[in-house]
Amino acid sequence: MSFCSYYDTQVCHSCSLIDLFYSEQLSEKSAHLHKQLDSFHPHEWLKPSSSQLKGFRNKAKMVASNGEEGIVLGLSDEVSLIGCPLYDVSMQKVLEHTQNWLRGLGIKAYDLKTKRGELKYVLLTRSSHNGTMMLRFVLRSYGIISRLQGNLESLNLLAPDVQVISVNIQPVHMAILEGEEEIFLTEATYLEEKLNDIPLFIRPKSFFQTNPEVAAKLYKTVAKWTDALEAKTVIDLFCGVGGFALHVATPQRSVIGIEIESEAIECAKESAQALGIETLTFKALDAVSFSTETTKAADVVIVNPPRRGLGQELCKWLERVSPQDILYSSCNAVSLAKDIEWLKSYECVKVELFDMFPHTEHYETLVHLHKK
Repeated sequence: MSFCSYYDTQVCHSCSLIDLFYSEQLSEKSAHLHKQLDSFHPHEWLKPSSSQLKGFRNKAKMVASNGEEGIVLGLSDEVSLIGCPLYDVSMQKVLEHTQNWLRGLGIKAYDLKTKRGELKYVLLTRSSHNGTMMLRFVLRSYGIISRLQGNLESLNLLAPDVQVISVNIQPVHMAILEGEEEIFLTEATYLEEKLNDIPLFIRPKSFFQTNPEVAAKLYKTVAKWTDALEAKTVIDLFCGVGGFALHVATPQRSVIGIEIESEAIECAKESAQALGIETLTFKALDAVSFSTETTKAADVVIVNPPRRGLGQELCKWLERVSPQDILYSSCNAVSLAKDIEWLKSYECVKVELFDMFPHTEHYETLVHLHKK
């Protein structure tokens, strides 16, 4: 028996490794990473950075479905997951209050088969810094916004930690998580987070790591490696809300962060302003677009691409501009290996696994690549 009743009763299968001792989970992940990267002969394999086993996730994504008692938040087949132990107890309580509140309002979930109903998803994000939360309702249309808005006071009484509430309009008849339009129902529009004493801000559409404790370790390690390289200039590609860029920034070091999501860039700029470091620059640009107009690289280039990896075009750009060092943070060791194969001018100095996703096969990898 595991510590999760959803898994033990075969309701949810997301945590496929939960039956293993944690040391065994780390061993399996390390073996998988070695299989991908051994051929590049890393000079050093560092000890994996571990995670808490419960309550480590800062974001919950609940599919809305219609049950006998009303709205059910969890899986698409009317299975509630509001008590998932991966979430902090405070998040579990807010999800329960939200589910009951929606039932009291008579809100119906959107049904893909009948194309009726309004609510598609409920998304909840928590700040590990102060415990405040952001609650988002993904809707098919504008139809029930006034009903939600008119009853916020009762929700606030039940869940006072929820500081930001918004509605996202996703009209497409497909299982797409969110649409372009975000409508705030509260004056507050972002959460304040702080990792390693660095202020960070989370808006609805800005990417933020789901395991703050391990993310803090990852950011601190990148800062440590960058300092050891005595880098004077740094480029941070796929910078999100600026986690890496903000951690490596100093008054003596020029840092540029590049991210396609403008909302995330606004968060990063706000953090830079709070730190008062004028050597930080953030631009809302696609990474490929940035590479086409950039002919000179920095001393260190930090990359944190999505699961698909950098791809051949960006790897060719890195080969062309030839930074002395690349710090590659990857959530997919398979695409990471493909990219290193294209970066033929670089040798693999050291590798560290960060267990951002306990009980699953997924993990984050940090690799230091040095110009041969």
